[in-house]
Amino acid sequence: MIVVVLTVSPPKLRGHLTRWLMEISPGVYVGKVTARVRELLWNQILENIGVGRAVMVYPANNEQGMSFKVCGQEWRPVDFDGLELIMRPNTNHKQRKNGERKTGWSKASRYRRYGK
Repeated sequence: MIVVVLTVSPPKLRGHLTRWLMEISPGVYVGKVTARVRELLWNQILENIGVGRAVMVYPANNEQGMSFKVCGQEWRPVDFDGLELIMRPNTNHKQRKNGERKTGWSKASRYRRYGK
C-alpha cells in the first residue's frame, strides 16, 4: 500500500493519480500498486507537480517497513544509522547575509523588558 500527499498540485496530476489510487481526503491518495507502477506514478508526479509539494510513503524491506520520497520542499529523507528519517530545515536560527547567526533577544522579550 502506498500513500501520496500532494499540496498545490495541478488538476491534471490529481486526475492521473485517481486512475490508480483512491483519494480519501483532499490531496491524500492511497492504494495498492506494484513497484513498477509506483515508480511510474512518482515520475508523473515529478514531471507535473510544478510549484507544489509531494510526499510518497511506500513499503520497503528495512527495519521500519517503509520508505519515503519527497519532492518540492526543503524537507528531505536521510539515512540515520539504518533508519530513514525526514530532515527538517533549521528555521530557528535566522542568519545574516555573511552566514553568521543572529544573536540577541527576540522582539517579544524586548517589549516585555522595556515595557512597551
